[in-house]
Amino acid sequence: MRKFNVLISLSLISMIFTSCGGVRGGYIGASEYYRYDSFNVSSMAKSTQAKTNTNAMAEFKNTTTRSGFFIGYYLTDIEIADKFELQPEIDYIHIEDLGQIQLPILAKYEVIENLNALAGPNIGYIIDPPNGIKSFNFGVDIGASYSFIENFNVNARYNLGLANLIDDSSGNQTSRLRGIQIGIGYEF
Repeated sequence: MRKFNVLISLSLISMIFTSCGGVRGGYIGASEYYRYDSFNVSSMAKSTQAKTNTNAMAEFKNTTTRSGFFIGYYLTDIEIADKFELQPEIDYIHIEDLGQIQLPILAKYEVIENLNALAGPNIGYIIDPPNGIKSFNFGVDIGASYSFIENFNVNARYNLGLANLIDDSSGNQTSRLRGIQIGIGYEF
């Protein structure tokens, strides 16, 4: 684990010093959506009507909310067309005892001067996941950024986790991560 953290840290530092881009960081409010489906078989039914309804789907849903921080580095925007760019990033997210490296590739569209809409896929790797939890994560980011003074911006995003993180072949259990990021960025 320690070697992995050192490798990521050195990679981030080398990216910062070898290319143009920016850094960002801030608060993340995350939630884990958990669902468990099971079949309940009732006791012996006396009527034919009751026998046909003995298998009923029982569903348990739970959402837990936690907060943490994120830091990240984004590369210089790759221009695709006028007002349309790609913004690849590498982010580290820490929420209580869960650390995750995310690699979003965002489409960036200038809505009006200094205000950009952001959207795109996000691939994640959970560092040291608990037993029964998968390491690989993916989702979609949607958000905006606003440049308020030279080289500084504020940004907000919603990350919708799409991957089922429960290592369960039956498919009865699902767990997905979702989060809201609010931060400040500096572009050099």
